Amino acid sequence: MLNADPPLEEPQGTVRALLEAGLLLFGTQGFAGTSTRDLAARAQTNVASIAYHFGGKEGLREACAREFVRRLGAVFAQIPPLAEQSPEAAAEAIRQILRQMARFALTSEAARALVSFALREIAENGRSAEIIYENLIRHVQERLCALWAMATGEDPGAESVRLRVFTFLGQMLYFRIGGPIVTRHLGWAEIGPEEAERILDILIGNFDAALAAARRT
Repeated sequence: MLNADPPLEEPQGTVRALLEAGLLLFGTQGFAGTSTRDLAARAQTNVASIAYHFGGKEGLREACAREFVRRLGAVFAQIPPLAEQSPEAAAEAIRQILRQMARFALTSEAARALVSFALREIAENGRSAEIIYENLIRHVQERLCALWAMATGEDPGAESVRLRVFTFLGQMLYFRIGGPIVTRHLGWAEIGPEEAERILDILIGNFDAALAAARRT
């Protein structure tokens, strides 16, 4: 399991509609800029249902953070356990993780609202950011650092290793966040599956170059 809390069940009905509304509107308008009327209208329900299901707008915000963890947890579910692996097996595990993450982030329409929501919440650094960090980001980061250490012989807790892993994730996220700039500059109509694979080839090439450099030191 990646997340610290028990797995959440997939929401249904009005709860799901409000979570979808929260993920979208909190991500695009911000928490302060989103009213309960906005949320209810988007979810096609009444304002009172927010208090009924979540205790209020702040409760919905935290529930959206947990829903983010639930959905992204499914993407990361194939990350292998931390049993000792050969350097090549560990390196290939990282490549597989990066491919899985990049394909989801770049080609899934659902990723757009999720990434926008997470970036807003992390920037505000409140309770929702804590939920996202403790239940997902920290675990993914630790797993990738451990695999990198197996692949290179470096200390998984070293600052340089943790920074290295963040650079791999950051490169991938830029193409999601800066998609309109990328497509405009390259003359692409969109970042579809074919474009995503071309980006992925570069990302994996960057990983392999960093891996080779680390093994030489």
